[in-house]
Amino acid sequence: MRRFAAPILLLALLGACGDLPQPFRGNPGGNAGALAAPPAYRLVIAPPTAALLSDAQARGFAEALSAALLVAEVPAASDTPLPLDWRLAVEAQTANGWVVPRYRLTDPDGQAQGTADGARIAARDWSDASPEVLRRAARDAAPRIADLLLRAEAARKGTDPAALAVTGPPRIYVPMVRGAPGDGNQALTARLREVLGQQGMLVQETTQGARFAVTGQVAVVDQPGTRTQRVELLWTVSRNDGEDLGRVLQLNEVPAGVLARFWGDVAFAAATEAAGGVRTVVANAGGFPAQPGAAPAGQAPQPGQGLAMPRNPGALPPPRPAP
Repeated sequence: MRRFAAPILLLALLGACGDLPQPFRGNPGGNAGALAAPPAYRLVIAPPTAALLSDAQARGFAEALSAALLVAEVPAASDTPLPLDWRLAVEAQTANGWVVPRYRLTDPDGQAQGTADGARIAARDWSDASPEVLRRAARDAAPRIADLLLRAEAARKGTDPAALAVTGPPRIYVPMVRGAPGDGNQALTARLREVLGQQGMLVQETTQGARFAVTGQVAVVDQPGTRTQRVELLWTVSRNDGEDLGRVLQLNEVPAGVLARFWGDVAFAAATEAAGGVRTVVANAGGFPAQPGAAPAGQAPQPGQGLAMPRNPGALPPPRPAP
Protein backbone atom coordinates (compact mmCIF):
# COMPACT_ATOMS: atom_id res chain seq x y z
CA MET A 1 0.00 0.00 0.00
CA ARG A 2 1.30 3.43 -0.87
CA ARG A 3 2.26 5.49 2.17
CA PHE A 4 1.28 9.13 2.11
CA ALA A 5 3.18 11.90 3.77
CA ALA A 6 1.88 13.03 7.11
CA PRO A 7 -0.40 16.07 6.93
CA ILE A 8 1.16 19.49 7.10
CA LEU A 9 -0.57 22.13 9.18
CA LEU A 10 -0.22 25.84 9.60
CA LEU A 11 -2.67 27.65 11.85
CA ALA A 12 -2.28 31.43 11.81
CA LEU A 13 -4.13 33.96 13.89
CA LEU A 14 -3.46 37.47 12.71
CA GLY A 15 -5.21 39.68 15.24
CA ALA A 16 -5.82 43.31 14.46
CA CYS A 17 -8.25 44.43 17.13
CA GLY A 18 -9.01 48.09 17.58
CA ASP A 19 -11.54 50.77 16.88
CA LEU A 20 -11.80 52.78 13.69
CA PRO A 21 -9.75 55.99 13.59
CA GLN A 22 -11.70 59.07 14.68
CA PRO A 23 -9.78 62.02 13.22
CA PHE A 24 -12.77 64.34 13.47
CA ARG A 25 -13.65 63.81 17.13
CA GLY A 26 -14.27 67.22 18.66
CA ASN A 27 -14.51 68.84 15.23
CA PRO A 28 -17.03 66.66 13.39
CA GLY A 29 -18.19 69.01 10.65
CA GLY A 30 -21.45 70.64 9.76
CA ASN A 31 -23.63 67.55 9.46
CA ALA A 32 -22.42 65.67 12.52
CA GLY A 33 -25.14 67.13 14.69
CA ALA A 34 -27.64 64.92 12.88
CA LEU A 35 -25.61 61.82 13.71
CA ALA A 36 -25.73 61.67 17.48
CA ALA A 37 -24.92 57.97 17.24
CA PRO A 38 -22.83 57.16 14.13
CA PRO A 39 -23.69 53.87 12.42
CA ALA A 40 -22.04 50.80 13.91
CA TYR A 41 -21.19 49.60 10.43
CA ARG A 42 -19.05 50.82 7.54
CA LEU A 43 -20.33 52.22 4.25
CA VAL A 44 -18.29 51.27 1.18
CA ILE A 45 -18.46 53.34 -2.02
CA ALA A 46 -17.36 51.52 -5.15
CA PRO A 47 -16.14 53.60 -8.11
CA PRO A 48 -19.39 54.18 -10.04
CA THR A 49 -19.77 52.63 -13.48
CA ALA A 50 -23.05 54.34 -14.42
CA ALA A 51 -22.28 57.91 -13.43
CA LEU A 52 -21.09 59.24 -16.82
CA LEU A 53 -17.49 59.35 -15.57
CA SER A 54 -14.24 57.82 -16.78
CA ASP A 55 -12.57 55.16 -14.64
CA ALA A 56 -10.15 57.67 -13.15
CA GLN A 57 -12.92 60.18 -12.48
CA ALA A 58 -15.09 57.47 -10.91
CA ARG A 59 -12.30 56.53 -8.52
CA GLY A 60 -11.79 60.17 -7.65
CA PHE A 61 -15.49 60.66 -6.95
CA ALA A 62 -15.66 57.56 -4.74
CA GLU A 63 -12.69 58.84 -2.73
CA ALA A 64 -14.24 62.31 -2.48
CA LEU A 65 -17.51 60.84 -1.22
CA SER A 66 -15.67 58.76 1.34
CA ALA A 67 -13.77 61.80 2.62
CA ALA A 68 -16.93 63.94 2.82
CA LEU A 69 -18.81 61.23 4.73
CA LEU A 70 -15.94 60.83 7.19
CA VAL A 71 -16.16 64.55 7.94
CA ALA A 72 -19.82 63.94 8.74
CA GLU A 73 -18.75 61.14 11.17
CA VAL A 74 -20.12 58.42 8.88
CA PRO A 75 -17.66 55.49 8.74
CA ALA A 76 -17.03 55.25 5.01
CA ALA A 77 -14.36 53.96 2.67
CA SER A 78 -13.60 53.53 -1.01
CA ASP A 79 -12.42 49.96 -0.63
CA THR A 80 -13.23 46.33 -1.28
CA PRO A 81 -16.34 45.59 0.78
CA LEU A 82 -16.29 43.11 3.65
CA PRO A 83 -19.28 40.83 4.30
CA LEU A 84 -20.97 43.17 6.80
CA ASP A 85 -20.34 46.43 4.95
CA TRP A 86 -23.20 48.52 3.60
CA ARG A 87 -22.83 49.65 -0.02
CA LEU A 88 -23.46 52.93 -1.79
CA ALA A 89 -23.91 52.91 -5.56
CA VAL A 90 -23.81 56.12 -7.62
CA GLU A 91 -25.61 56.77 -10.89
CA ALA A 92 -26.13 59.92 -12.95
CA GLN A 93 -28.73 61.07 -15.45
CA THR A 94 -28.73 64.02 -17.83
CA ALA A 95 -31.67 66.32 -18.58
CA ASN A 96 -31.75 69.71 -20.31
CA GLY A 97 -28.04 70.37 -19.95
CA TRP A 98 -27.86 69.26 -16.31
CA VAL A 99 -26.61 66.11 -14.56
CA VAL A 100 -28.34 64.78 -11.44
CA PRO A 101 -26.38 62.23 -9.36
CA ARG A 102 -28.43 59.55 -7.62
CA TYR A 103 -27.22 57.57 -4.60
CA ARG A 104 -28.54 54.07 -3.88
CA LEU A 105 -28.04 52.48 -0.46
CA THR A 106 -28.06 48.71 0.06
CA ASP A 107 -27.47 46.64 3.18
CA PRO A 108 -24.96 43.76 3.38
CA ASP A 109 -27.61 41.34 2.13
CA GLY A 110 -28.07 43.42 -1.03
CA GLN A 111 -31.49 44.70 0.02
CA ALA A 112 -32.32 48.23 -1.17
CA GLN A 113 -32.55 50.75 1.68
CA GLY A 114 -33.46 53.87 -0.27
CA THR A 115 -32.20 56.45 -2.75
CA ALA A 116 -31.32 60.12 -2.61
CA ASP A 117 -30.75 62.60 -5.43
CA GLY A 118 -27.93 65.11 -5.33
CA ALA A 119 -28.01 68.70 -6.48
CA ARG A 120 -27.96 69.12 -10.24
CA ILE A 121 -24.66 70.02 -11.87
CA ALA A 122 -24.04 71.60 -15.27
CA ALA A 123 -23.40 68.85 -17.80
CA ARG A 124 -20.27 70.58 -19.02
CA ASP A 125 -18.80 70.72 -15.52
CA TRP A 126 -19.69 67.09 -14.89
CA SER A 127 -18.09 66.07 -18.18
CA ASP A 128 -14.85 67.80 -17.17
CA ALA A 129 -15.16 66.32 -13.65
CA SER A 130 -12.34 68.35 -12.18
CA PRO A 131 -11.30 67.42 -8.61
CA GLU A 132 -13.03 70.56 -7.30
CA VAL A 133 -16.31 69.68 -9.06
CA LEU A 134 -16.19 66.17 -7.61
CA ARG A 135 -15.40 67.46 -4.12
CA ARG A 136 -18.25 69.96 -4.33
CA ALA A 137 -20.67 67.24 -5.42
CA ALA A 138 -19.43 64.99 -2.59
CA ARG A 139 -19.89 67.74 0.03
CA ASP A 140 -23.44 68.28 -1.22
CA ALA A 141 -24.16 64.53 -1.16
CA ALA A 142 -22.78 63.77 2.31
CA PRO A 143 -25.74 65.14 4.37
CA ARG A 144 -28.23 63.55 1.98
CA ILE A 145 -26.54 60.17 2.31
CA ALA A 146 -26.24 60.55 6.08
CA ASP A 147 -29.96 61.24 6.29
CA LEU A 148 -30.62 58.18 4.13
CA LEU A 149 -28.54 56.07 6.50
CA LEU A 150 -30.33 57.42 9.56
CA ARG A 151 -33.74 56.62 8.12
CA ALA A 152 -32.62 53.13 7.08
CA GLU A 153 -31.11 52.51 10.51
CA ALA A 154 -34.25 53.72 12.27
CA ALA A 155 -36.39 51.39 10.18
CA ARG A 156 -34.14 48.41 10.92
CA LYS A 157 -34.13 49.14 14.65
CA GLY A 158 -37.87 49.41 14.67
CA THR A 159 -38.30 45.97 13.11
CA ASP A 160 -35.38 44.09 14.69
CA PRO A 161 -34.70 45.13 18.30
CA ALA A 162 -32.29 42.21 18.69
CA ALA A 163 -29.93 43.94 16.29
CA LEU A 164 -29.32 46.56 18.99
CA ALA A 165 -28.15 44.08 21.59
CA VAL A 166 -24.64 44.77 22.84
CA THR A 167 -24.63 42.00 25.46
CA GLY A 168 -25.10 38.28 25.23
CA PRO A 169 -23.58 35.84 22.75
CA PRO A 170 -21.91 37.35 19.68
CA ARG A 171 -23.92 37.19 16.47
CA ILE A 172 -21.82 35.96 13.54
CA TYR A 173 -22.70 35.80 9.85
CA VAL A 174 -21.39 32.66 8.11
CA PRO A 175 -21.94 32.75 4.33
CA MET A 176 -21.34 29.79 2.04
CA VAL A 177 -17.71 28.65 1.72
CA ARG A 178 -16.26 29.03 -1.77
CA GLY A 179 -13.75 27.20 -3.95
CA ALA A 180 -13.99 23.61 -2.69
CA PRO A 181 -14.52 20.70 -5.08
CA GLY A 182 -17.31 18.17 -4.61
CA ASP A 183 -19.65 18.91 -1.73
CA GLY A 184 -16.90 20.75 0.17
CA ASN A 185 -18.55 24.18 0.15
CA GLN A 186 -21.80 22.84 1.63
CA ALA A 187 -20.11 20.44 4.05
CA LEU A 188 -17.60 22.95 5.42
CA THR A 189 -20.28 25.64 5.80
CA ALA A 190 -22.69 23.33 7.60
CA ARG A 191 -20.03 21.98 9.96
CA LEU A 192 -18.61 25.43 10.77
CA ARG A 193 -22.05 26.83 11.54
CA GLU A 194 -22.76 23.86 13.76
CA VAL A 195 -19.52 24.05 15.73
CA LEU A 196 -19.61 27.84 16.18
CA GLY A 197 -23.12 27.45 17.58
CA GLN A 198 -21.84 24.84 20.01
CA GLN A 199 -19.14 27.29 21.11
CA GLY A 200 -21.70 29.85 22.27
CA MET A 201 -22.10 32.03 19.20
CA LEU A 202 -25.37 32.98 17.49
CA VAL A 203 -24.79 31.84 13.90
CA GLN A 204 -26.70 33.60 11.11
CA GLU A 205 -27.21 32.90 7.43
CA THR A 206 -28.03 36.59 6.82
CA THR A 207 -26.23 39.72 7.92
CA GLN A 208 -29.17 41.27 9.82
CA GLY A 209 -27.92 42.32 13.25
CA ALA A 210 -24.63 40.41 12.98
CA ARG A 211 -21.58 41.98 14.60
CA PHE A 212 -19.02 39.56 13.14
CA ALA A 213 -18.62 37.58 9.93
CA VAL A 214 -16.37 34.73 8.82
CA THR A 215 -15.79 33.81 5.18
CA GLY A 216 -14.12 30.63 3.95
CA GLN A 217 -12.06 30.21 0.78
CA VAL A 218 -10.69 26.85 -0.34
CA ALA A 219 -7.99 26.01 -2.87
CA VAL A 220 -6.96 22.49 -3.87
CA VAL A 221 -3.60 22.37 -5.69
CA ASP A 222 -1.99 19.33 -7.35
CA GLN A 223 1.50 18.59 -6.06
CA PRO A 224 3.93 17.97 -8.96
CA GLY A 225 5.55 14.55 -9.01
CA THR A 226 3.26 13.09 -6.36
CA ARG A 227 -0.21 11.67 -6.12
CA THR A 228 -1.24 14.20 -3.53
CA GLN A 229 -3.00 17.53 -3.42
CA ARG A 230 -2.43 20.46 -1.10
CA VAL A 231 -5.63 21.74 0.50
CA GLU A 232 -5.61 25.37 1.60
CA LEU A 233 -8.45 26.72 3.74
CA LEU A 234 -8.46 30.42 4.57
CA TRP A 235 -11.00 31.77 7.06
CA THR A 236 -11.27 35.57 7.36
CA VAL A 237 -12.98 37.13 10.39
CA SER A 238 -14.27 40.69 10.13
CA ARG A 239 -16.43 43.06 12.17
CA ASN A 240 -19.39 45.17 11.11
CA ASP A 241 -17.40 48.39 11.44
CA GLY A 242 -15.17 47.27 8.55
CA GLU A 243 -12.31 45.99 10.70
CA ASP A 244 -10.50 42.92 9.32
CA LEU A 245 -9.89 41.17 12.65
CA GLY A 246 -7.79 38.21 11.62
CA ARG A 247 -7.36 35.09 9.53
CA VAL A 248 -7.16 31.37 10.24
CA LEU A 249 -5.09 29.47 7.65
CA GLN A 250 -5.10 25.68 7.37
CA LEU A 251 -2.82 23.67 5.06
CA ASN A 252 -2.84 19.94 4.52
CA GLU A 253 -1.93 17.27 1.96
CA VAL A 254 -4.34 14.51 0.98
CA PRO A 255 -4.31 11.76 -1.65
CA ALA A 256 -5.22 13.14 -5.07
CA GLY A 257 -8.93 12.99 -5.83
CA VAL A 258 -10.08 11.96 -2.36
CA LEU A 259 -12.03 15.21 -1.98
CA ALA A 260 -13.44 15.27 -5.51
CA ARG A 261 -16.92 14.20 -4.37
CA PHE A 262 -17.57 13.98 -0.62
CA TRP A 263 -15.67 15.70 2.20
CA GLY A 264 -17.37 13.92 5.11
CA ASP A 265 -15.03 13.55 8.10
CA VAL A 266 -12.46 15.87 6.53
CA ALA A 267 -15.00 18.73 6.59
CA PHE A 268 -15.87 17.92 10.20
CA ALA A 269 -12.22 17.93 11.31
CA ALA A 270 -11.33 21.07 9.36
CA ALA A 271 -14.37 23.05 10.53
CA THR A 272 -13.95 21.96 14.15
CA GLU A 273 -10.36 23.19 14.31
CA ALA A 274 -11.11 26.33 12.31
CA ALA A 275 -13.97 27.22 14.65
CA GLY A 276 -11.52 27.33 17.56
CA GLY A 277 -9.39 29.85 15.72
CA VAL A 278 -12.44 31.91 14.74
CA ARG A 279 -13.61 31.97 18.34
CA THR A 280 -10.18 33.15 19.47
CA VAL A 281 -10.24 36.05 17.01
CA VAL A 282 -13.77 37.05 18.08
CA ALA A 283 -12.86 36.79 21.77
CA ASN A 284 -9.75 38.92 21.26
CA ALA A 285 -12.03 41.55 19.69
CA GLY A 286 -14.21 41.64 22.81
CA GLY A 287 -17.04 39.66 21.27
CA PHE A 288 -17.88 37.63 24.38
CA PRO A 289 -19.25 39.15 27.62
CA ALA A 290 -16.77 38.96 30.47
CA GLN A 291 -17.51 36.16 32.92
CA PRO A 292 -16.58 36.67 36.60
CA GLY A 293 -13.61 34.52 37.51
CA ALA A 294 -13.14 33.28 33.96
CA ALA A 295 -9.74 32.90 32.36
CA PRO A 296 -8.68 35.64 29.93
CA ALA A 297 -10.63 35.25 26.71
CA GLY A 298 -9.09 34.74 23.36
CA GLN A 299 -5.82 33.06 24.28
CA ALA A 300 -4.13 31.85 21.12
CA PRO A 301 -3.78 28.08 20.67
CA GLN A 302 -0.45 26.55 21.59
CA PRO A 303 1.92 25.56 18.76
CA GLY A 304 0.93 22.22 17.31
CA GLN A 305 -2.72 22.52 18.30
CA GLY A 306 -4.43 22.75 14.99
CA LEU A 307 -6.17 20.95 12.21
CA ALA A 308 -6.49 17.23 12.95
CA MET A 309 -7.41 16.02 9.48
CA PRO A 310 -7.31 12.22 8.98
CA ARG A 311 -3.87 10.97 8.00
CA ASN A 312 -5.30 8.80 5.26
CA PRO A 313 -8.75 10.07 4.26
CA GLY A 314 -8.91 7.39 1.58
CA ALA A 315 -9.14 4.75 4.30
CA LEU A 316 -12.22 6.29 5.89
CA PRO A 317 -15.67 4.75 5.37
CA PRO A 318 -17.53 6.41 2.46
CA PRO A 319 -18.84 9.68 3.94
CA ARG A 320 -22.44 10.70 3.59
CA PRO A 321 -23.26 13.89 1.65
CA ALA A 322 -23.59 16.94 3.86
CA PRO A 323 -27.20 18.13 4.30
